[in-house]
Amino acid sequence: MYASVNLVKSTNTKMESKKLKYKKLDGISEKQLSEHHDVLYVGYVNKVAAIDKALKSVNLEGVNATFSDLRELKIEETFAVNGVKLHEAYFDNLGGNGLPSGKITELIKRDFGSIDSWKKEFMACGLAARGWVVLAFDLDTKKLRNVVCDLHNQGGVWNCVSLLVLDVYEHAYFIDFATARAKYIDVFMKNIDWADVNSRLKKFKVE
Repeated sequence: MYASVNLVKSTNTKMESKKLKYKKLDGISEKQLSEHHDVLYVGYVNKVAAIDKALKSVNLEGVNATFSDLRELKIEETFAVNGVKLHEAYFDNLGGNGLPSGKITELIKRDFGSIDSWKKEFMACGLAARGWVVLAFDLDTKKLRNVVCDLHNQGGVWNCVSLLVLDVYEHAYFIDFATARAKYIDVFMKNIDWADVNSRLKKFKVE
């Protein structure tokens, strides 16, 4: 079953933090990556574990849509789990040379007209979003779409596969770029690992 665009399939059967495949990137410092990955991302992994533990003993009687322990845990579960999965996709799709290649280029040209047209819209979405931008494949329309998500568990599109994930929360870039988000997005684009994006096409059998 495919979930919303902001639920990227994790390689983890249990939520355990994944190590980065690099220490620094071209234009993104080791300190920035360390704070982002080792503190914030790992924090989400730990919160998923805490929520899972709490759900095992939560009271299922007398629940309602205004407030109950079950409701609060299940709502925050989506936020924490998505926080893990989106961050894992973000870190995994970095570490390359930024040059589009492979099957994904064919799909981008087909659905956006050209790589440049897609890139212009994707980067503009990075300035418009409050949290995430995802290049996603819609399993219903069989087309790519750029999706803006303001929160981990808000703004997704159901039945989509997440192919390329950009984190635009300030924690992703503030150490290196301060308020210069546009410069950060430029650097992100230059570090995309398109082989990783193509591997997601293969994993989900996207055509």
